[in-house]
This record gives sequence, C-alpha cells and structure tokens, in this order.
Amino acid sequence: MASVFPRFWSISGQDSGYISTPIHIHPIKTMKANLLLLASIMLLLAGCSRKEGDAVIELSYANFPPPETFPCVQMERWKEEVERRTNGRVRIKTYPGGTLLGAKAIYDGVADGTAAIGNFAMSYQPGRFPVSEATDLPHFFPDSKTASHRLAALLKQENPKEFEETKILTAFTCPPGVIMSNTPVEDVTNLKNATLRSSGTSLEALKLLGAAPIAMPQSDIPDALHKGVISGIVSSGEVMKDMNYAVYCKHVVEARLPVISFAVVMNKKKWEALPDDVKKVFDDLYFEQADWTGEYVDKHVEDALAWSKETHGVTVTKLDDAQVAAIKAKLAPMMDAYVKRVAQNGIDGQKLIDFLQKDEGSSK
Repeated sequence: MASVFPRFWSISGQDSGYISTPIHIHPIKTMKANLLLLASIMLLLAGCSRKEGDAVIELSYANFPPPETFPCVQMERWKEEVERRTNGRVRIKTYPGGTLLGAKAIYDGVADGTAAIGNFAMSYQPGRFPVSEATDLPHFFPDSKTASHRLAALLKQENPKEFEETKILTAFTCPPGVIMSNTPVEDVTNLKNATLRSSGTSLEALKLLGAAPIAMPQSDIPDALHKGVISGIVSSGEVMKDMNYAVYCKHVVEARLPVISFAVVMNKKKWEALPDDVKKVFDDLYFEQADWTGEYVDKHVEDALAWSKETHGVTVTKLDDAQVAAIKAKLAPMMDAYVKRVAQNGIDGQKLIDFLQKDEGSSK
C-alpha cells in the first residue's frame, strides 16, 4: 500500500524520503491557496502578453544598406526580439536597402513620422551630430563590441540635443578600419600617396598618414580596383568576403582605423504613445542590442579574413604596440581639431574623448 505521507526534496536536490510524521491537510484551505498561487502565476505570465481584443501596434523600420549587411542583420534580430518579448503585440515591418528612406533622409524621415523607426550613420551628415562624432575619431578601439558599447553609453549619459526630435533605441559601430590593398603596406605612417577608397573620418586620417584617399560609392569599387583607379580600400574587414574584395586586395593590415557610428531612433510621438510595458521591452534592449551587434560583426570580420587567407591567399598583418603608437601620434591633430570645433557649440569635446577612451567604457 502506498504511504499516505508526502515525500519532499532537500535544498540540495536529494530525495530525503518520507516525512516521519503525518501532515493533516485541510482541503478547502489548500484549494484557496492553490487558486491564489495560480492567479499570481497568471499575472506574472501576462506581462507583455497579447490579450484578445488588444490592438496590434505596427511600426515601420527604415534602413539603408542591403539586407545581407550587418546593420540590417541587427535590424532583423531586434525585430524578432521585440515581437517575441511582446508576444506579438508589436509587429515591425522592415525596409532595408533604402526602400523607404535613403541614407541621408532617415533621421528626418523618422522625426517627421515617415518611418516609425530608422537606422542611420551619423557621419553621413558631418557637423549635425557633434557629440556622436566623438566616437568616429581615431580611438584605436580593439573591436566593434567595445566601440558599440561605449557609443551607447556615451549617448545614454549625454542625452545629446542632436537627437532631441527622436528616442534613441540603440547604437553601435562598424568594426575598426583595416587597410585592404593590392600591394603590401610597408609603413602605415607613410602611405606614399596610395589611392585608397574610404569614407567618414577615415578620409582625414588617411591624409595625415600620407595617402591620397578617394571617396566613391561601394558599387563603383570593384571596377575601380580592377582598372587600377584605386590601389585599395579602408573599411571594416567583412567586405573582403561580403563584397568579394579578396579577389583584388591580397594584403590586409589591421590598422584599427576610425569606426563609423550608427544609431537606431524612433519617432518621439510614436514612442510616447507606446504602453509602459512595451517601452520597457525597448529600453531593456538598448545595451543588449549594441553588444549583440558588436559581437556579431566582430565574428563576421574574423570569419571573412580567415576565408580570405584560405581561399585567396591573402596576407593579414597585425600592428605591434610601437606601430600603433606611431599612428596615434600622426592622427593626434584630428583630436585637437575636434575639441576646438565642438567647443564653438558649447560642447566639451575632451570630456567626450576621455569617456570613450576609459578602460571600461561605462557601466549599464
């Protein structure tokens, strides 16, 4: 006959056998306790769950690069997380490749409500986002995850006026720039008028390093490399595989040149109209998404360079500490010029630089 005494488990998880004395259980009290427990669990599970009759919140998300690039990969990941965490109460319609708004129109398009959410690169509009631009200076970040978290922390701390028309949902950067060329680079501090395609603050950095940088659309690069119009490019290393530049550029130097910063912003009125529990879902993703994006694209660069070496015999060179110090000295005028320029707008540029160069970024 089965024992009428209940079994129990110790804290350690070991079955401690039967309780040595009988327990008298009152059935009505037990039923009430169980009902209260069930009600509590249901309330906890409700959270952001969608109730029958709840209106679905539909939001558009504009982005400008092609779907396979990391800014769009992170967009799709964020969409999936939001929809999952709100149990379908929020649905995001994504528009990659400039299909809703072009690269330079995204911030204004979000501010005026053309798109509810948008991802854009601040350096595409020089001077308009002065606080953010501090991140694009030559800090020699080790990777995108570090740079992305520090950018996100900077914007969270400063809450800069340049974003006052929108709500910042997250921020991230591309990986540090590498030099990809068809001939070996002997000395990064003396690039000997090398014609290198670049963009953003890397254009100024390359001038200071003795190159003759050229700005051109990504779509023109393969033909320019093939015809010898340019001898290489400066960008983050994933393009060696994604754009197949390993066919033309047989030499890569991991020079840790300036990153390009991105922000994901939301229309202010649409943000304010969200229920508080949905706002919390978005806010909880702020640093998480920045870190996830950095980790994702850092691994992508690592894989792309490994593929380039194995498939196309590309040589990849890392700089030692002395070489990095020499490049820093060459690029120091960029830091000084930034501090002087933003001071005219009442911004303490040196404070921003010091924050970004702290060993531990900023705590969440």
